[in-house]
Amino acid sequence: MAAHNDLGKMGEDLAAKHLLQNGYKILDRNWIYQKKELDIVAVKDDLLVVVEVKSRSTEYFEHPADAITLSKIKFLVRATQGYVDSKEIVQEVRFDVISVIKQDAKFVIEHIEDAFSAPVD
Repeated sequence: MAAHNDLGKMGEDLAAKHLLQNGYKILDRNWIYQKKELDIVAVKDDLLVVVEVKSRSTEYFEHPADAITLSKIKFLVRATQGYVDSKEIVQEVRFDVISVIKQDAKFVIEHIEDAFSAPVD
């Protein structure tokens, strides 16, 4: 496995641990719908929370959260709609982003709740 894939997997594991420690119940990880993947789907306070995890070995070039483009948001919204439809979920949905940045021998985790809304076409 390539080093960036290892970092991505580690970042998702750390993000999941962070969510569990903060009272979230994880429903799914790496859920795929028509080639679209949701990193983490969780529930907290009666909300369905879809979490996009972005991991980086440095934020020198770009903060991980800045990698969430409009096309990525639309992609996540379509996959979330597929998830909600397939699971027959009626809860309100919130989109979060968790950035995991490796700094020397440790990782810094930043959780941005309600990071974006579903765009109106």
